[in-house]
Amino acid sequence: MKPRFKPKKKRRRSSEMPRFRTPRLKPEDIDWKDVPTLQRVTSAQGKLFSRKRTGLNAEGQRKMALALKRARFMALMPYIN
Repeated sequence: MKPRFKPKKKRRRSSEMPRFRTPRLKPEDIDWKDVPTLQRVTSAQGKLFSRKRTGLNAEGQRKMALALKRARFMALMPYIN
């Protein structure tokens, strides 16, 4: 007779786990003058993080990209570090 074992639970890989770096932002809360928020959603090289990493929806990600471009143009954010 075979011993009964509980099936092992699959562990999620760290790449599959959501990494929310920012609090949930709404598209109307995104502004190019809000430098601390823009810094939280950009990497050390000045690139915007993906939607999966920021937790934004498509509309919010587009507005965040536009806000980042405007902040760069106004010299609030660097183009590269």
